[in-house]
Amino acid sequence: MHTLLDFDGNLPSYVNITDGKTADNKGAYDIPLLKGSVIVADRFYIDFLLLNIWDSKGVFFVVRHKENLQYVIIKENELPENRHQHILKDEIIELKSEISKAKYSKKLRRVSVWDDEKQQVIELITNQFTWSPNTISELYKSRWQIEIFFREIKQLLHIKTFIGTSENAVMTQIWTALITILILKALKAQSKFGWHLSNLVAFIRLNLFVKIELKKWLDNPFEEYVKPPPKSIQGVLF
Repeated sequence: MHTLLDFDGNLPSYVNITDGKTADNKGAYDIPLLKGSVIVADRFYIDFLLLNIWDSKGVFFVVRHKENLQYVIIKENELPENRHQHILKDEIIELKSEISKAKYSKKLRRVSVWDDEKQQVIELITNQFTWSPNTISELYKSRWQIEIFFREIKQLLHIKTFIGTSENAVMTQIWTALITILILKALKAQSKFGWHLSNLVAFIRLNLFVKIELKKWLDNPFEEYVKPPPKSIQGVLF
């Protein structure tokens, strides 16, 4: 599932489903992007031909680069003195490898960030030169939402194994899971009750065959149900 997750609602805006042999970066070629979009991706999307296509379409990208990236430093930008101490480097670079330069000949910005939680250095490249390095690091940090999205599908909808293994069966189960997660997140967003998605799924399973008014139940799931008085047809004179 090569998924384009919309940051505003943390919901998929486009999904390209391929076989397991298709690499992440290859599956991304078919994902349509609007001019001015900002794409945040991990190191599996370091494909300079793909990045060049994005750049030529007016799309910005923030991608974690691999450790063996060969580059030349053109300029080193000054770092803020008393804030954003996790920013280690902010550089303007050019690719050094002739093969890579043939695919992407423009300058790139390289931002090196210290991840205190995982105790590691994260190295990013981007074609956005005006934003602060902290904005670049925060953008990459938001990429974790797509990991959460896939975890929710696997854990809550039990799509770890497939009932059928034909292409049609697998496709049907994946699309069904996607439709289900969209409906669940829509219900969660509309509800006045502070649901966790896992709790909402569990409660819906328990009440699947119970006749309830969905909107009222979503807003107040623990309200005691009061049986309406019986409607008397005969004997009512006044």
